[in-house]
Amino acid sequence: MLRRMARLGAATALLTMLGTAPAGAADEWRRTGGDARSGVSGIAYEGRTGDGVRVLVVHDNKRGGQARLSRITHRDGSDSVSPITWDGAEPVDLEAVEAVPGLPGEYLALAARGIVYRLKVTDSTATVVDYTPLPAIGEGDDFESFALVSQNGRIAALWADRGAGADRPATLYAAPLAFASWGQPQFGGVTHRAYRTAYPSDSVARHISDISVTDSGRIIASSAADAGDDGPFDSAVSDMGRVTVSAAGRVRVTLDASPAVLGTFPEYKIEGVECLPGSTEALLGTDDENRGGYVRAMPYCGR
Repeated sequence: MLRRMARLGAATALLTMLGTAPAGAADEWRRTGGDARSGVSGIAYEGRTGDGVRVLVVHDNKRGGQARLSRITHRDGSDSVSPITWDGAEPVDLEAVEAVPGLPGEYLALAARGIVYRLKVTDSTATVVDYTPLPAIGEGDDFESFALVSQNGRIAALWADRGAGADRPATLYAAPLAFASWGQPQFGGVTHRAYRTAYPSDSVARHISDISVTDSGRIIASSAADAGDDGPFDSAVSDMGRVTVSAAGRVRVTLDASPAVLGTFPEYKIEGVECLPGSTEALLGTDDENRGGYVRAMPYCGR
């Protein structure tokens, strides 16, 4: 207990220096599940409902018949979780999900090895429309993040190999995105950038565990350290740079020389970050393995 208090005290001091409010207190997180099959590996905005928002979350389950997708309704004071039935080719290890701009009810979900699933969600069923591999997959790539951005009438996709410790930075990929007449996602020319997180600095840190893009084009990223199914865990959320998409479809990613750490979260493993449209808030989700999953909102998407 004394060691835990010391860690929390150090985190609070760091956040004070960064000019942010202390984060990570247990009473500010809301539990979404109590076991390793119910953690949050990715989040997609679905819509608003009364005083709250609905989001879809993916689970990184690997066995047949296990849950792949759920809906969370996040409100002031309470959250509710309901299952979504997966209809179609069953993925292994889903790590990210994102709403397709301009196509209500349609989403792209990404598996760790680079397979993208196009989904149509109706009520409590997600139907697989098509699926395809990501382009330009590098040796050893392990994907945990995926985001879409719509600017000037064009769509671009961003995704990242998560990286691992000091020897392997994350690789952030970007490409124009369109859809074939039969529904398959089609990617244009790919660019990539290396990225190292400032926190956590652990030897097992994943430099990018998820990404989201603000209304103004800022790229918000989570990073996480995972020492095993029972932890300890550690996480941060950072403002890593900017993406723009021209009217001709050219995608440009600019990473900041010193990305701003927006908040640190000792004892949690953040794997989902979603900037809520028209809001300064990001919804964060954790996959804390045997400890289950949690969500909370933080004001990280205003820049």
